[in-house]
Amino acid sequence: MKHIDNFRSIIDRYQVVFFDAFGVLKNYKGLVPGIEKTFRYLEEQGKEYYIVTNDASRSPAQLAESYHRNGLDIIDPERIVSSGMLAKEYLDLKVKDGIVAFMGTPESAHYIENERWQTLSIAEINSTNIDKVNAVVFMDDEGFDWFEDINKTVNILRKRTIPAIVANTDYAYPLSVNDVSVAIGSIANMVENIVGKEFIRFGKPDSQMFMFAYDLIRDRRPINKKEIVMVGDTLFTDIIGGNKFGLDTVLVLSGNTLAEDAEANIHSTGIVPTYICESAVINEGELDF
Repeated sequence: MKHIDNFRSIIDRYQVVFFDAFGVLKNYKGLVPGIEKTFRYLEEQGKEYYIVTNDASRSPAQLAESYHRNGLDIIDPERIVSSGMLAKEYLDLKVKDGIVAFMGTPESAHYIENERWQTLSIAEINSTNIDKVNAVVFMDDEGFDWFEDINKTVNILRKRTIPAIVANTDYAYPLSVNDVSVAIGSIANMVENIVGKEFIRFGKPDSQMFMFAYDLIRDRRPINKKEIVMVGDTLFTDIIGGNKFGLDTVLVLSGNTLAEDAEANIHSTGIVPTYICESAVINEGELDF
């Protein structure tokens, strides 16, 4: 583990960079200030990037558009790998018809729509259609009534022997420097404990997320894992997931892991990044093109 302040000196060693989204590229205020310089440098150097995110709240096109609106025009939807994409692959294999019910925003339903079944929010499930529900998907922490719809989800899963898929495994996300909000992964954990059934999870730290992005690259050209680095702000998702998949990892201190806690958290968890860096921003003094 090396503590390096110069992010450019890290990514110069690799051909491909995997970025987490929240805490690395953006925060509760918007884009991390200066992050556009990093992507300008990647483009100039001909390096590939992918945003590997547990955010299943919107489609890759909508996620890319959110970056564009904030001034980061370079982000291509094809470079965004969301955990929702893996949930979609699973449903395509396992569900033939009926209803797929979801917790989340209407936008999050993009990942689970299919002509073979009807996609409905939990709020739309009632006594007339509950017997047709063949899967429940936890997509996002918004878009539903926390009291009514969480209770309804519990009872659907008590009554129906069907798969429950967690498309975003995050437990919390920052609202400000000091405060966090409960994410859908925590809600899924609570419901899982209540109903006593094991849910199917997609998202970091699961290796399938990294394999999905890795295969996208290998479809076009040869690559090995030592040519890829994963940049994240959370030990329990980004760093351990990258480590397990065999990638070098960079822990940045611009999100969930605070600078004053980093060393203690690393020692207490045993999750060790290859590098620690203040942020994923390349400063003006590091640019020479």
